[in-house]
Amino acid sequence: MDDFCRANLPPIEDWPKFVFDLPGLQFPHFLNCAAALLDAAVEERGWGTRVAITNEAGVTWSYRELRDASNRIANMLVHDAGLVAGNRVLLHGTNHPFLAAAWFGVVKAGGVVVTTMPKLRAGELSTVIDRARVTHAICEAALSTELDAAMTRMQWRGDVRRYETADVHPGDGWLSGYSDEFTAAGTRADDPCLIAFTSGTTGEPKATVHFHRDVMAACHCFPQHVLKPTADDVFCGSPPLAFTFGLGALLLFPVSVGASVVLLPKASPERLLAAIAKHRVSILFTAPAAYRAMLGHLGNHDVSSLRKCVAAGEALPAWTREAWHERTGMHLIDGIGATEMLHIFASTGDAASKPGAIGKAVPGYRLAIVDEQGQCLPPNQIGYLAVQGPTGCRYLNDARQRDYVRHGWNLTGDAAYLDDEGYLFYQARADDMIISSGYTVSPGEVEQALLRHPDVAECAVVGQIDEWGGTLICAHVVLQPGVDGSEALTTQLQQHVKGVIASYKCPHQVAYHAGSLPRNESGKLRRAALRQQANGTMRTPNHPVRSEQAL
Repeated sequence: MDDFCRANLPPIEDWPKFVFDLPGLQFPHFLNCAAALLDAAVEERGWGTRVAITNEAGVTWSYRELRDASNRIANMLVHDAGLVAGNRVLLHGTNHPFLAAAWFGVVKAGGVVVTTMPKLRAGELSTVIDRARVTHAICEAALSTELDAAMTRMQWRGDVRRYETADVHPGDGWLSGYSDEFTAAGTRADDPCLIAFTSGTTGEPKATVHFHRDVMAACHCFPQHVLKPTADDVFCGSPPLAFTFGLGALLLFPVSVGASVVLLPKASPERLLAAIAKHRVSILFTAPAAYRAMLGHLGNHDVSSLRKCVAAGEALPAWTREAWHERTGMHLIDGIGATEMLHIFASTGDAASKPGAIGKAVPGYRLAIVDEQGQCLPPNQIGYLAVQGPTGCRYLNDARQRDYVRHGWNLTGDAAYLDDEGYLFYQARADDMIISSGYTVSPGEVEQALLRHPDVAECAVVGQIDEWGGTLICAHVVLQPGVDGSEALTTQLQQHVKGVIASYKCPHQVAYHAGSLPRNESGKLRRAALRQQANGTMRTPNHPVRSEQAL
């Protein structure tokens, strides 16, 4: 038994308080979540012949085929690669049936999955391998170059298996010759099964350890009580399986109910719309920016099969929510989650919510707003969002554990408030809040005002330090096709904002971007990159023109 993960968990006194009050969250002592989800789907629930996964080309795997592929991978790891329980296995690939099978195979064998974003470079992969003490790797062959470079840089000699995405049968190529029968490892509910790295938008990524029971809890709370999928649903979305939002949305949740999922290696808004029409997708997961991008193309695609649309990964602007409802008749399901919490812990559901609210705590979770001393604040007062539930933060050998967990609560790093009915109103990441001329300004509020202007396609608002050490409000804007940035438009946008919200929240500067705003692979805005850009109005990202507009 490899006890690296357990030996490097934080002291138990630094863990959050875990809450298992909700019926269905009481787990047996011995639990293997891969067996409880996938093996049970075939052997106990009779879903073996149901379609589990479809790829972009339309090739399908049944639940039995997915189970068999995962068993072959488990046999390969244990009997050929020498895996022992607790070993860390790096998975590196785009969303593909083999990546899904590898996730279940590793966990079934008693290993700990470390899934990485497909665009990571050698230096980033080296960091993951070192931090997680990775012992094995399974890699999409087309992405081998960066992994090979990382291995050379580190002189890492772990076992590596590669697969071709062109192989379409679960027993093809790399898995031929391995048995499709495997008895899942006798893991405990509180054994680690997953190391998830944060997206690193606020500094060096942190490695979060989740247990088998955490995976099952995530499958119970948001899906069963908010999303409410059925076995007849077809899931699809943009988040990578390496992102816990994608892991739940595009693998764990559909498997938990016997539904099917369409996995796209590259899920642009155009590809999502094409997949929805081709595969009759009924449940969609993507970021608010993708819903905005799809709005202009809805007339070219049949999206009548959709019945649930989940938006997460960044704040959902009111304009996007309203426009999507107007065009499709569906209310977007807003949600907020965190890698540390595994998945969504507060959400609206698919009915209309209070204007501006994310929603309420997902059943199984508790929310509070606290001050810097950890004291609970009264309703309608902005503070730090704190969460408790059946999942929570356990960083791997990281002193930042005590920053995230205080007094038994997970502090997500978000500024927000709760009203007297328990509705959560998100303001911004706490470190993205802007203090300008003594006023505290929420970037999200300014962004929502800007998005109501017809010329604005996308925007982000950040604080920019001026030459005297003060903070200016700077809006980074992507305009609609055919619209050019200018001093006149800057003035128009500023006047528009003043007509919607208080004048002290109006951007001092507007920077126009020719393409799209910088985002990481999970779809989150890279606000730090925007803060580093020069002041001034920009016709292109490389040619700033200072705005003369003053408030």
